[in-house]
Amino acid sequence: MKLSSSLVSLSIILASANAAVTSKRQTNTCEGDLTPFELFGVNESCAEFGNTNIPGEFGTDYTWPAESSIDYFVDTVGFNFFRVPFLLERLAPPATGITGDFDATYLGQLQDIVSYITGKGAYVAFEPHNFFIYDGSTLDAKYTAEDFGTFWANLAKLFVSDDHVIFDLMNEPHDVEATLVAEYMQAAVNAIRAADATQLIFVEGTSWTGAWTWTTSGNSEAFASLSDPLNNTAIQMHQYLDSDGSGTNETCVSSTIGAERLADATAWLQETGHKGFLGEIGAGSNDDCVAAVYGALCSMQQAGGVWLGLSWWAAGPWWDTYFTSIEPPSGTSVSRILPEALEPFL
Repeated sequence: MKLSSSLVSLSIILASANAAVTSKRQTNTCEGDLTPFELFGVNESCAEFGNTNIPGEFGTDYTWPAESSIDYFVDTVGFNFFRVPFLLERLAPPATGITGDFDATYLGQLQDIVSYITGKGAYVAFEPHNFFIYDGSTLDAKYTAEDFGTFWANLAKLFVSDDHVIFDLMNEPHDVEATLVAEYMQAAVNAIRAADATQLIFVEGTSWTGAWTWTTSGNSEAFASLSDPLNNTAIQMHQYLDSDGSGTNETCVSSTIGAERLADATAWLQETGHKGFLGEIGAGSNDDCVAAVYGALCSMQQAGGVWLGLSWWAAGPWWDTYFTSIEPPSGTSVSRILPEALEPFL
């Protein structure tokens, strides 16, 4: 595939960066019995932007991932996974609700980018980036768990024939009980299977589905009994490495904080037999953060295969120079995070 001039330039920069960190990679090695990741990629964040303007205007309030970005991550970096957030109110307008008809234009745009990604042989998980909130209130204020299942059954039916599609049920619920979130997640799993969709399903817990709080937020108890007749689900967790775990500060707590914050969640996965997926991880591009991210990924590969993989936060055409962006060609973290902390695990 012929690359654009900007991507060619970025490839040259990456090659130089790779050469510069060769010695660091040789000393910063991950040892032991390692299980390679099945899914490894990035969040393409942009279609959920402008959430205060519903439905909003395409190209002004929100956009969709650039095909050139997908090309770069697959063909040059070697990623095989993308997580694509969308806004629930745009796909399922409040006038008709989550059990009603989808907005044809927004749905068509989602289908287009999904088809482009899977057409390149990569996997894509799309998810309502709504934090368990819809039209100004938590989902349970207006809709039952069965209604949530209906939404997912209706959506899954449209993608039932694409085995590279993954259903990510709801991004980062928070300030609701873990048992309530688990009830809605289980209903969606049941409905998707009833719709004859067999693909992998990601479920997320309360408290922003944080790995570091998984065993203290009620999630560990509420999701221990999650079931799927096809045994094809994974618990998606998120983890940032700054002091409050929000991912808004480029300073990491320490060079070892990544593995430390995943330890209890990893033990829970091993004990329960559930698979895990680290749906968001992001950090600054500095010595401590590079080491912390590398350590986190190393600990995941040393965990006996309980982690299916991860997706970095973030990329997307409007991220510009944000400190966690790896969007080509302007992502600032690309200079260190990719060659030193991510690419060694590809």
